[in-house]
Amino acid sequence: MKLTIHGAARQVTGSMHLLELDHYKILVDCGLDYEKGTWQEENALFPFDPAEIDVVLLTHAHIDHSGNLPTLVRMGFEGQILCTGPTADLSELLLLDSVNVFLSRERRHSKRKRGNSGPKPLYLQKHVMDTVQRFVTIGFNKPFRLNGDVEVTFIPAGHLLGAAFIVLRVQDRGEEKTIAFTGDVGRKNYPVLNDPAMIPPVNYLVSESTYGGRFHSKDKTLTKMLTEVINEACIKNPGRLIIPAFSIGRTQALVYSLNKIFTNGLLPPVKVYVDSPLAALATDVFRKHHHLVNQEAQEFYRREGDEFEFENLVYVQDMKESRELANYFEPGIIISSAGMLEGGRIQDHLFYNIQNYYCTILFIGYCAKGTLGHRLLRGDSVVHIRDRELAVYATIRQTDLLSGHGDHSDLVNTITHQDPAKLRRIFLVHGETQSMQLLQEDLFDRGYRVEIPEKGQVFEL
Repeated sequence: MKLTIHGAARQVTGSMHLLELDHYKILVDCGLDYEKGTWQEENALFPFDPAEIDVVLLTHAHIDHSGNLPTLVRMGFEGQILCTGPTADLSELLLLDSVNVFLSRERRHSKRKRGNSGPKPLYLQKHVMDTVQRFVTIGFNKPFRLNGDVEVTFIPAGHLLGAAFIVLRVQDRGEEKTIAFTGDVGRKNYPVLNDPAMIPPVNYLVSESTYGGRFHSKDKTLTKMLTEVINEACIKNPGRLIIPAFSIGRTQALVYSLNKIFTNGLLPPVKVYVDSPLAALATDVFRKHHHLVNQEAQEFYRREGDEFEFENLVYVQDMKESRELANYFEPGIIISSAGMLEGGRIQDHLFYNIQNYYCTILFIGYCAKGTLGHRLLRGDSVVHIRDRELAVYATIRQTDLLSGHGDHSDLVNTITHQDPAKLRRIFLVHGETQSMQLLQEDLFDRGYRVEIPEKGQVFEL
């Protein structure tokens, strides 16, 4: 049995791992790699023949895990893509949205270069629909036999609705071997989502390491933090609170948290706008798979009704309504994508509010270096938005209480559930180098054998 780490090696994005058996090849995740300036071109080629892959196993829908599946299909993959039901539904939304991103990027490049075409889209809507046809959904905790030698089980991972740890039981030349892939590890007590389950004992573990060496804040609850920020931004000072949020996962967690605050009378009513068509579609997926949300959300639903609807909450329908928000001067909250401020309707809201002393911008997620969100968080006094240099007068705030990733303690807790005497090797992926090294050091001290693979590195298991 041979494992090759083809993506998210010593970096965060582009998860893609190839497991090769005799006459059978399994690809775990097929995500977009955003790490280089030429990322679109970089993702156009695979280090293997897509036609030779027998099956793809998908941990969850986020684009750094699913986003290059249509390219794989376009280049000859003809097998099935196995995942949970919510992952299939959310992936379809995100992949179709990626097509819009590609086309928009091409148009912007052509406009800047006066008609010279930019990078061609990696794939089009047709390729997404061809990909969706290959999805086969598997329930949680239900072993599924891929062939006579391989059995796969999807274990709840938290992090996102439908996200799974993938556990493979393999008969390899007369010996049984087990290997698990974490995808992304969720955190406990996250709004709407169940806690991550424990991975059963395995021989090999491929684990993410995004928050290695970092710990989430514990000095305040999410409810207390949001209540304080809204009170300061919209009630004490009748201004505007803008929250950049990823449309799938983060927005639903935030809306539910706001619902609890206003339903329980912790604050006077404030108008809340969700300005993201993708978020509205994703919320319908959460409703469709409501049996998979956590017990607290289900009880709230039975007691109060839909956790993603409440008085004064408005899902903005089109660009006309979105633009009209610029002329709305009452105190209010605007939730819009994208979370790092790179494109999307959020840039319009920033354009009109970044110089507003009565505006607060609350970041609830990670912002990669080089993004507009990162520049605001580091304290830049002037930023470039929509071809203009604008002074930053708005208040900038940040919290990690809505991060969907488990922190160092969560990662260690997930991994150390394994017996170090039986777990032969851990492979750390999906993290910055320093995060991987800090997690590796901690695991070394606990008696585990830990590798930090390079991209393309091959391991005989």
